[in-house]
Amino acid sequence: MYRKYLSTAFIYAVIAMVWGVFYREFTKFAGFSGKTALSVIHVHYFALGMIFFLLLALLEKNFAFSAGKGVKPGLVFYHIGLNTAWLGFFLRGLVQVSETVLSRGMDAAISGISGLGHICLAAGMLLLLWKVRSGALKN
Repeated sequence: MYRKYLSTAFIYAVIAMVWGVFYREFTKFAGFSGKTALSVIHVHYFALGMIFFLLLALLEKNFAFSAGKGVKPGLVFYHIGLNTAWLGFFLRGLVQVSETVLSRGMDAAISGISGLGHICLAAGMLLLLWKVRSGALKN
């Protein structure tokens, strides 16, 4: 799993860079200079994608916490959560850059997508940290 965590960190680093370039070029092309949710996609993928999985790789190397059951659900929740939060940020950012006026329901739906993503992300993180803790206590 150590190598999988390193590969995942690399993939999220590439995704973060792609979204950083997208944010810069898209807002420049649209002539938009205000604040937008697109700006946080880059940081979320670096911090919650790349850095988190680099830390998991180091923890796996030290504690071998991935052996046994329980890691896979945490990883699934984490990936789904991070990428669902991305969807919410992406939709919110497109609306902001295009200066589209949304109904209250549509505005709440976009916020709900981000919220559900963050809840799922937190659940995955807690499940993974529980496994790390269990692995560390065995050593």
